[in-house]
Amino acid sequence: MNILITGGTGFIGSRLALKCLELEHTVRVLGQENNIAETQNRQLIENRGAEIILGSVSNREQMIEICDGVDWVFHLAAAQHEANVPDQHFRDVNIQGTHNLLEASKRVRVQRFIHGSTIGVYGTALDGSINESSPLKPSNIYGITKLEGERLVESYSDKLSIVIIRISETYGPGDRRLLKLFKAVKKNMFFVIGNGKNLHHLVYIDDLISGMLLSASSDAAIGKIFLFAGKEPLTTVEMVQEIARHFGTKIPKFHAPLSLFLMLAWIIEGIFRPLGIQPPLHRRRMDFFRKSFYFSLDHAYNTLDYKPMIGFTEGVKMTADWYEHSGLL
Repeated sequence: MNILITGGTGFIGSRLALKCLELEHTVRVLGQENNIAETQNRQLIENRGAEIILGSVSNREQMIEICDGVDWVFHLAAAQHEANVPDQHFRDVNIQGTHNLLEASKRVRVQRFIHGSTIGVYGTALDGSINESSPLKPSNIYGITKLEGERLVESYSDKLSIVIIRISETYGPGDRRLLKLFKAVKKNMFFVIGNGKNLHHLVYIDDLISGMLLSASSDAAIGKIFLFAGKEPLTTVEMVQEIARHFGTKIPKFHAPLSLFLMLAWIIEGIFRPLGIQPPLHRRRMDFFRKSFYFSLDHAYNTLDYKPMIGFTEGVKMTADWYEHSGLL
């Protein structure tokens, strides 16, 4: 297959590209180099044989050329973690950029359009098991624009073979989002904010990629939405304790008040964002301590035979080994 991966210099996109190259697909990547991690990912996948195009889905004129000759599109490009940009940036990338790519895909008649969405469309916290039909209440501009992107993709279901995948917190070799957490735990510098009972239903990168490839290859996936998460949910405390066990360290019993840090985040964000500077602490960073998710994988299992294989203990070891081998810890 000829495969296009947008956001392909990011963590998930670059690991998907490596797997597709391993399976002897032809891979074209649309990505950016905004930091050293993206530069290293570009070099890695380019050396393995991927075609690299630096650019953005917000560039409508570029999309037709990029999609030419493509069979499968994995659309992973998104404005996500930026806290120093106006809301319009999220709309330009997550909504207009998606529209640009859909139009180009329709024009060149791609066989499958897999849209990477997020569990952020569910909002801040929900009780009980969450599935593809649970209420959608995004709580920030990222989740709001990703939900609008989903609805836009659904509107093309009569023009393209579309699949929407909602991706849970993803970790594993290549991830740098949890690097600060691993570092802090290893150095005995991490403390829990809040009660630590909120749930994380993380997915190991290899399990996520298996689900993504099933979404592309299965006819039963067409027109559907799937949640991809890992083997088990863990509380924040359980999660950091498992990382601490790996390093032989301990987590302080002291828990800082969540309300205090939310107030600090709000103040700091208000100071730094107008200056166009990424704030060192912002409200979305506090989501780690307050969002609580436990997902049902029944739909993905029954439709795609999706079965996550990597538990968190094993995943922590492989992730920490990669950090150490890469000189990051």
